[in-house]
Amino acid sequence: MCTLQQRGRVFVLTLTGDGQHRLGHALISSLRSAVASAAEAAAKAGPGAALVTVGEGRFFSNGLDIGWAGTSRARLSELVAALRLLAADLLALPMPTVAAVTGHASAGGCLLALCHDYRVMRGDRGVLYMSEVDIGLPLPPYFVAVLRAKITAANALRDVALRGKKVRAAEGKEMGIVDAVYPSADETAAEAFKLAEQLAARKWDGGVYASIRMSMYPEACRSVGIVEESDEEKRKHFASKL
Repeated sequence: MCTLQQRGRVFVLTLTGDGQHRLGHALISSLRSAVASAAEAAAKAGPGAALVTVGEGRFFSNGLDIGWAGTSRARLSELVAALRLLAADLLALPMPTVAAVTGHASAGGCLLALCHDYRVMRGDRGVLYMSEVDIGLPLPPYFVAVLRAKITAANALRDVALRGKKVRAAEGKEMGIVDAVYPSADETAAEAFKLAEQLAARKWDGGVYASIRMSMYPEACRSVGIVEESDEEKRKHFASKL
């Protein structure tokens, strides 16, 4: 389902195989375990790490496993709740994160990409697509909070959430959703790794990095269940780094 490989200071998380990488319980659990393993290994190694997530095949991820959920609202709610935990793991991860969007990223798969700090995307194939308005499903509150945090242009947010726009790489870059575009899947994955290497080489304190990220996106972090530090805790944390 997924593999985690450490290459120097960079952890490469790969959604394996040629399938749609549907986010069911097994895949979400596997991804959470991999992210936790990366965080643990980075903590032991000291400052300087980064994570790259990449999907093999035509899809980065085609969203929640609605085939398993079927018409059951209870099952769908289970998956929404499980993905919320993975989103929290990524938003609180003490290292920079890069999504190499080498294929379609739809609905929950689009959210997964947005939970990374950077997104690089292949230009010859693939879209970012929030399909909920088209399939008649309301957006979970934490989806909306992450969308608002990561898509800051009002028109872009409207088109993604209310129009169900299928955003290709070049347009995503114009909209401020995608950081860089490369011609093919292989080049996208390679450039994502290069970016992660550059970020890891800065040897930032992971705890400080995560704290700054969480302070930048407070609504999104609260929505996925990340407990915000009190003002007193923030002052103590700041003082401890002086």
